[in-house]
Amino acid sequence: MTRYGVLLLVCACVLMAGCQTTCPICSKLTGWKPLFDGKSLDGWRASENEGTFTARDGMIIAHGPRSHLFYVGPVNNANFTNFEFKADVMTETGANSGIYFHTEYQDKDWPAKGFEVQVNNTHTDLKKTAGLYNVKDSNHQSRAFDYEWFTEHIIVQGKNVTIKVNGHTVVKWTQPEDWKGPQGNPGRILSSGTFALQGHDPDSVVYYKNIMVKPLP
Repeated sequence: MTRYGVLLLVCACVLMAGCQTTCPICSKLTGWKPLFDGKSLDGWRASENEGTFTARDGMIIAHGPRSHLFYVGPVNNANFTNFEFKADVMTETGANSGIYFHTEYQDKDWPAKGFEVQVNNTHTDLKKTAGLYNVKDSNHQSRAFDYEWFTEHIIVQGKNVTIKVNGHTVVKWTQPEDWKGPQGNPGRILSSGTFALQGHDPDSVVYYKNIMVKPLP
């Protein structure tokens, strides 16, 4: 096959639905690594109320009492400092959830370590999707709507955090030199750790797919 043919094959792979989690060519060429196999919760560990999370039809579904699903798989030994993270997300009406980074497994309660990136389009909480929860919140709906898939993209490099929705930048935040975490959340300090998905409450239904990470230097 010619070089042109190889490039066409790669482009076709990128355009295929779900290729981010299944295509080894894409992963090798771009540095993106899948965190979810699309069919099971292998490599993930739930805290309290394990039944809140299920894997079905290429998705992780969060629906049930409060719980957090931590990535504990082999990619980067589940420890990330600088990275890009992407997940496709869909919410039902009134749903609340979140994506944690630089966190660590804990048996119960809200994770004490790390940051939460909000997932909330129509829940009563005024802190909306793609805000850096209790650090740099977003108080408006940011190109994300219930019952529609949107891509949440988190970039952490040094002291800088960027959060995008469908390619649109919602948050840019640089951690101050004297930062000690916001009041009530002293563990929200840039360091390193794993990712976690949040099951917020029994009335919230949230879907995640194409969960992937690109470790950065």
